[in-house]
Amino acid sequence: QRQLVESGGRSVQDGDSLRLSCTASGISFGVYSLGWFRQVPGKERNFVAATSRRGDYTTYSDSVKGRFTISRDDTENTVYLQMNSLKPEDTAVYYCAADLIRMPSDESRDSLQYWGQGTQVTVSS
Repeated sequence: QRQLVESGGRSVQDGDSLRLSCTASGISFGVYSLGWFRQVPGKERNFVAATSRRGDYTTYSDSVKGRFTISRDDTENTVYLQMNSLKPEDTAVYYCAADLIRMPSDESRDSLQYWGQGTQVTVSS
């Protein structure tokens, strides 16, 4: 059973906006640090954004800073990624991740406890 499920990915045009969602079952997001990663075929999975367990601290990769916003709704057991001013370079499969003790990052990637299945985002010029 997948405990994290992403949704919201689709094909859009350069400059458009999208909001991705990731909803958990069987675990409570309220006690987890949460994050988003993305991956293109033949490349490594790269960090995008993260939010701390209490939701009071966020981090972003340089490539999305100022354009993307991560947020969480623990009542709904959901983490969001709001993506604005999308570029073709943002095209990728987007994954959410959760961990009890680690803030998601490129350094912690391989140790994170839970992952979703991914959702495809395609940005056309």
